[in-house]
Formats: sequence, C-alpha cells, structure tokens
Amino acid sequence: MDRQAMAATVRSMALAIADANPEVGSLVLLGILRRGRPLADRLAALIGEVTGTTPPVGSLSTTMYRDDVRAGGAVPAHKGHTHFDFNVDGRTVLLVDDVLAAGRTIRAAMDEVMDYGRPRRIQLACLVDRGGRELPIQADYLGYSIATGPGEWVYVRLNELDGEDAVLLQCGGEPVEPEQEGA
Repeated sequence: MDRQAMAATVRSMALAIADANPEVGSLVLLGILRRGRPLADRLAALIGEVTGTTPPVGSLSTTMYRDDVRAGGAVPAHKGHTHFDFNVDGRTVLLVDDVLAAGRTIRAAMDEVMDYGRPRRIQLACLVDRGGRELPIQADYLGYSIATGPGEWVYVRLNELDGEDAVLLQCGGEPVEPEQEGA
C-alpha cells in the first residue's frame, strides 16, 4: 500500500466512523502507541472535515496490561505514556491501531481505558488486519485485510514517524523490531 492508497483508505474509514457515530460530540479517539496515535490524528481531522466537529484525540500505552510483554520480561520504550485530557465516562471511545493480529494489544488497551472510567461503548479502527487472532476481537472499522502465515509480518510506516506512508509485507526471516524500523 503506497501513500495514495493509504490516504484513500484512511478517508474511507473516517467516513464510516462519522456515519456510524452521528453524535460526534461524544466520540473520543485513543491512538495506541506508537503508530495508532498518528492514525488517530488523521482520522479525527477527517471526521472534523466531514461533520464540522473534530473529536479529541489521546495516546494510549498498553505496556502495563500486556501479558506477552510481562512473560518475556522486556520493557518497551514507551512505557507509561498514556495521555489524554478528556473524560471517557459515558462516551464512545474509538481505539485506533495500525495492525491487528492476535488481539492481545487491543485487550490490553480496553483494560487501560477501563481504568480511566466507564465508556458508553468501545469501538476499534485498524488500518490492517493480518489475521492470526488468539482472542475474539475484530475491528469495527478496517482499512485492509491480509492473511499472513508463519514467517510473514506486516509493517505500517507513517510519514509522521518514518518519513513515508506505506504498508509493507515481510516474508521470511526474523521480524524487525519497531526500534529497528524507525519506531
């Protein structure tokens, strides 16, 4: 997926989100660090263009809730960087992430959100679904789906972090750690 295809995909997602959430004033977006935050900013801006109301955006770190990180003993670089200055009680919280795979990050994100209050509902927007689900989680708004097998990984590159917009598929070899790919 190149820059133009990504822009069209994100715009389509924003239109679907705006259509499904007519009460935009109660909608808040939380971008899951790292690449979910720039995507959330883009979606919010596009929703604002369409509806005249730009929903607030915050950042969400799932580090403290990740069962796979705790098991491995690793401490991610963005530990504890959840930041938003709005109340989630009674609101629609839209979690935004770049890639949906096992579902563990999203489960951790929901746990983090619930520590801050009780939303009316939680929705999920993901740019790419690569399959391989381990938990019963699916995106409400999805840009692109690609079935990956063992030894295949999907990487999203965003201009805000990587200097380009692209979705890349790696076949074979070891997965590239986010810090090594410019995260």
